[in-house]
Amino acid sequence: MWRLRRAAVACEVCQSLVKHSSGTKGSLPLQKLHLVSRSIYHSHHPILKLQRPHFRTSFQQFSSLTNLPLRKLKLSPIKYGYQPHRNFWPARLAARLLKLRYLILGSAVGGGYTAKKTFDQWKDMIPDLSDYKWIVPDIVWEIDEYIDLEKIRKALPDSEDLAKLAPDFDKIVESLSLLKDFFTTGSPGETAFRATDPGSESDKPYRKVSDKEKIDQLQEELLHTQLKYQRILERLEKENKELRKLVLQKDDKGIHHRKLKKSLIDMYSEVLDVLSDYDASYNTQDHLPRVVVVGDQSAGKTSVLEMIAQARIFPRGSGEMMTRSPVKVTLSEGPHHVALFKDSSREFDLTKEEDLAALRHEIELRMRKNVKEGCTVSPETISLNVKGPGLQRMVLVDLPGVINTVTSGMAPDTKETIFSISKAYMQNPNAIILCIQDGSVDAERSIVTDLVSQMDPHGRRTIFVLTKVDLAEKNVASPSRIQQIIEGKLFPMKALGYFAVVTGKGNNSESIEAIRDYEEEFFQNSKLLKTSMLKAHQVTTRNLSLAVSDCFWKMVRESVEQQADSFKATRFNLETEWKNNYPRLRELDRDELFEKAKNEILDEVISLSQVTPKHWEEILQQSLWERVSTHVIENIYLPAAQTMNSGTFNTTVDIKLKQWTDKQLPNKAVEVAWETLQEEFSRFMTEPKGKEHDDIFDKLKEAVKEETIKRHKWNDFAEDSLRVIQHNALEDRSISDKQQWDAAIYFMEEALQARLKDTENAIENMVGPDWKKRWLYWKNRTQEQCVHNETKNELEKMLKCNEEHPAYLASDEITTVRKNLESRGVEVDPSLIKDTWHQVYRRHFLKTALNHCNLCRRGFYYYQRHFVDSELECNDVVLFWRIQRMLAITANTLRQQLTNTEVRRLEKNVKEVLEDFAEDSEKKVKLLTGKRAQLAEDLKKVREIQEKLDAFIEALHQEK
Repeated sequence: MWRLRRAAVACEVCQSLVKHSSGTKGSLPLQKLHLVSRSIYHSHHPILKLQRPHFRTSFQQFSSLTNLPLRKLKLSPIKYGYQPHRNFWPARLAARLLKLRYLILGSAVGGGYTAKKTFDQWKDMIPDLSDYKWIVPDIVWEIDEYIDLEKIRKALPDSEDLAKLAPDFDKIVESLSLLKDFFTTGSPGETAFRATDPGSESDKPYRKVSDKEKIDQLQEELLHTQLKYQRILERLEKENKELRKLVLQKDDKGIHHRKLKKSLIDMYSEVLDVLSDYDASYNTQDHLPRVVVVGDQSAGKTSVLEMIAQARIFPRGSGEMMTRSPVKVTLSEGPHHVALFKDSSREFDLTKEEDLAALRHEIELRMRKNVKEGCTVSPETISLNVKGPGLQRMVLVDLPGVINTVTSGMAPDTKETIFSISKAYMQNPNAIILCIQDGSVDAERSIVTDLVSQMDPHGRRTIFVLTKVDLAEKNVASPSRIQQIIEGKLFPMKALGYFAVVTGKGNNSESIEAIRDYEEEFFQNSKLLKTSMLKAHQVTTRNLSLAVSDCFWKMVRESVEQQADSFKATRFNLETEWKNNYPRLRELDRDELFEKAKNEILDEVISLSQVTPKHWEEILQQSLWERVSTHVIENIYLPAAQTMNSGTFNTTVDIKLKQWTDKQLPNKAVEVAWETLQEEFSRFMTEPKGKEHDDIFDKLKEAVKEETIKRHKWNDFAEDSLRVIQHNALEDRSISDKQQWDAAIYFMEEALQARLKDTENAIENMVGPDWKKRWLYWKNRTQEQCVHNETKNELEKMLKCNEEHPAYLASDEITTVRKNLESRGVEVDPSLIKDTWHQVYRRHFLKTALNHCNLCRRGFYYYQRHFVDSELECNDVVLFWRIQRMLAITANTLRQQLTNTEVRRLEKNVKEVLEDFAEDSEKKVKLLTGKRAQLAEDLKKVREIQEKLDAFIEALHQEK
């Protein structure tokens, strides 16, 4: 009874508090009451049970100060019927809030003091680094002078862009508000009722959504999020690229004043370049990784490679074969986007269209130069380096497209040649095969997939790329077919990864940026991504480039040391072979052998200047007389000797000499001089040098000699000056002393005796052997020789009757000779009689001239008196003296031209030929042959490759 009365009093107190505290707001809900009052009210609520423990549980559940110790509340006794009007719960609430403030303030002061004390302790523990300031380069302290930090700050994303990355706090607050209202508004029964009430307004925005719509919505949001972060990442990479470009440009200007090391990819590319020039017999050792780009013709290989290189660098055509030889492209990072060939120092700026056009034209010219006559493609590799900011480091080889049918204009073996080139590159067990498939055509028409499957059946080093996906999605009725192609289910080929790319709209004038934007836009709206047929990392050439680069460097790190060990073993074998075969010879490769031969050849050319003038004049005079003797005797001396008196003889000689000098003699003299120079040059080049002679240079010297002679031409003005000198020498008829007279007679006798000997040999060949040879050597005359012999005997009888017979037979004399022969049963033709007469009379004339020459030995006295009162006339001796003097003067003039001009010009031509040969590696291989040269060449190559590989491996380990 007492308890009920006390509870009623407490309820009346609570009701009184509610009335005085609510004012005009109406009744205060249960949740707004003070905790103590609420617990009291709960104990007398008709629904709740009258249990005392509810006070503590309720307080612990809703209070934010559950960890604070609570005092027991003592209610003052209130008499029945008395209702106090003071508000005791605001005072208690204020006290608790003040206590909370003191706690927070005290914690802040204490925490600050503790943090300051900890900071001071850490500061004391840090050593003084002022003494080590010299270790840091001055450029670090002066970085603000070289790098515009303000520009970098402006290049960084602003607060708005960063805010886009942050979560939407408004939505979070709104969600929290809804959650708060859910727990605070109304009773639990009312909330549950609203949730199940179909007519409630709150149900409209939260209608039930199907699972498929939720999945589609989540996939779309995921795609948008990926593309959003992809754009942000590309923007950051672009900014990073600009910063790296700025730093590299500063390095180029020499800020650091230190020698920059070669990049890894450049070192690796040099190794591959050396291997490409290595002898074919050792190509099996070349197992270093490359990215081999293969595909059907017009499948988009070149376009994919251009997207990776970020420049339109290759010749383009519509439907025709443009890649006619392998192109090795080395991609590396640099401050400027440039390209240059291995054997050229010219840089092509890939940001300028005119340089791009020039680069494409140069590549096309080099391809056509590599293709031999009668062929369509060539296995010779074109090496191209492409540098630029943000390029992935790797080495790619673009091969000619695989064809199915040989069309008109192609060589018959074009298909087999392309297959052999592709297999040669793909059979390398460490080569990464980038298989390009055209997505716009049927997969069944592909040839390259079968070829790749043969070379890499397990797909451990193959990356499959489907190009022209935009056309494929437009033309293919079932998108799932594209998925099957990407996953490699339509053909037996396996691969490490599968990628889908778009390389433009088919317009050759599109820029790389436009193609990249189009590719991103296409995949953003493509059903292939929205329906999860393709994953985000399988699309775009950028992702492909990253994947290929990672695979390339992984393969390099796994195989390069093994290749280095292989070349070490090869080097040891070659060195051992050299020591066993050539123990006393130095290892000289073809370049070094060529330099040695070059020095020997130049020394031999210089030795031409050491030839004595006497030797030059003797061989020139002798060679010139051998060249003109027939003309002098047959066309000048013999016709003049047929005259009746000395006046006519001299007139005929003067006329013929003048004609000869004007037309033939100077040219003949220059020819003789040039041939003499060639003979002396050849003699010095081919003359053995004893023990020092090295026969390995014989082919090279012979080739240099022939090419030099072919290029050398005598000075054109030499003939004009020589003509005047020869004409003046032939005009002089004065013989000053007896010694010159005797020399002229001796010269005349030698000339006539040589001519007589030649005539005797001609007659002997005409009439056959005489009786002595017939008896001793058992030789017989032919029927024709017998006829000639009978004719000769008849003509000799005629000459004995008339020793002063003229040089030509009259027609009646020919008839007489023929009838005399017919009377003896010998049938002859008039032409045979004339031919036999020419030789018989010639012999008779030469013998008569020799006899006359002997008579003229004592005729110098009569010559001085101009043959007055003398029957002896020696005008023929004067003619030969004029010829002899002309020969001597001509030889002296030619000798001066040789020693002063032509030998130097010949030496210059030899140097030019040697320089041309030095640049022609094929010529060296052809001319410097033999096991010795080949072994030294292999040793040099293996050593160079091993050194470069060791340097590359060391740099690779340092990068790790």
